[in-house]
Amino acid sequence: MAYSIQDSNTRSKNGVIMDLKKITAGYQNEVNYQKKMLQNLQYWLQTLLAIAAIGLVLCYYFYGKTTWLFIVGVILLVFGVLGGAIVAYGRHRGKQNVKLIISDYEKKVNYLKNK
Repeated sequence: MAYSIQDSNTRSKNGVIMDLKKITAGYQNEVNYQKKMLQNLQYWLQTLLAIAAIGLVLCYYFYGKTTWLFIVGVILLVFGVLGGAIVAYGRHRGKQNVKLIISDYEKKVNYLKNK
């Protein structure tokens, strides 16, 4: 049975402590999950930057020699750079989201403690 913050003032002090424990556990789970997803985004960013580097090497070595390898290099370079930019932006927004989750948790805890 879930209780809202407004319901906490009608229960005893013990009920508020139990709500704080539930809220803390829920927020800890969410923050841990978000950090795991940020780590996954970091792996994707490294992979895409490696793809871009391979594309750059192909462009450098096969410029004017083998046209199809040069084109493959350009495609890999563009794919890696654009994908890396998108993933880096997602990672940036994910970090902001974790900060917002933590500040929301602190607001709820302070509200419940002041009751």
